[in-house]
Amino acid sequence: MNRFIPAFALLLLVLPATAQTKLNAAGATFPNPIYQKWFSDFHKERPDIEINYQSIGSGGGIAQLKAGTVDFGASDMPLNDQMVKTIPVSFVQLPTVLGSVVPAYNLPEVKSELKFTPEMIAGIYLGEIAKWNDKTIAKANPGVSLPDREIVVVHRSDGSGTTFVFTDYLSKVSSEWKSRVGSNTSVKWPLGLGGKGNEGVAGMVRQTPGAIGYVELIYALQNNIPFGPVQNSQGNFVKASLESTTAAAASAKMSATDFRVSITDAPGKDAYPISTFTYLLVPTDWKDKTKQKAMIEFLNWMLDKGQGMVTQLNYAALPESLVQKQRAVIATIR
Repeated sequence: MNRFIPAFALLLLVLPATAQTKLNAAGATFPNPIYQKWFSDFHKERPDIEINYQSIGSGGGIAQLKAGTVDFGASDMPLNDQMVKTIPVSFVQLPTVLGSVVPAYNLPEVKSELKFTPEMIAGIYLGEIAKWNDKTIAKANPGVSLPDREIVVVHRSDGSGTTFVFTDYLSKVSSEWKSRVGSNTSVKWPLGLGGKGNEGVAGMVRQTPGAIGYVELIYALQNNIPFGPVQNSQGNFVKASLESTTAAAASAKMSATDFRVSITDAPGKDAYPISTFTYLLVPTDWKDKTKQKAMIEFLNWMLDKGQGMVTQLNYAALPESLVQKQRAVIATIR
């Protein structure tokens, strides 16, 4: 055995290891693709800071922030005043990107793109439209040969901001949905199969002929699942895209410090009606000042470099006016 240790190995032994600051977070699956890219790219620039994000759904992210088991959370649903009071730490809700929820479906017999009206989506999820050749679907899709096939409804099984966005939209366009089911991260579904995360719903739809499910746009694109345009508040059929999602945000009215807003069923002829901001839930008071500094550095990086990455994953960037408002709020984190 060689008893001599090479000089470079000795050098490694005596050099101190680079200090690692680790931030743990959990929450929404909706923005998970862009969050994973952000955290990875930020770590490449700042090897001393590592952010571990668990894509467990908005409900899980809120619960873990409440329990104090994560440094920050993530939710597609802006928390109302009552929910904020249940969380023992002071925190800010910071929008990160804009995205869209789409009705993804599996109908191998149909080659034409299906159009969806509010009545169709609510009727399907209420169980009132049970077959793909129902007259309501046929009326919205004249000339399309629809199969005599049972509709397999797929929804989220976990607490989900995507569910909140979808049910928030349905509550605005269907009085029956609002009175029978309502909107929340978890609801009592009238029927259907449950899938965990956007990933689970997309997988079930892809594998089940006759299925329909609601997923964030990138999950439909990545899984090559058809999705159709949705009729908006102006009566126009609009397909989810960067442009139509940005158009939905044009009506958003936010104060200088409170960014909670719903942009489902937004006005505007080009607005996609199931659009949303998604949020990081970031504590404002940090005992660990090293973590606090790392958090602030990431948030500013997200607004500087991160926003330039979002379109490649089919999210829409934040309006510049909102970016400037957030910088001022981030400066209050201490």
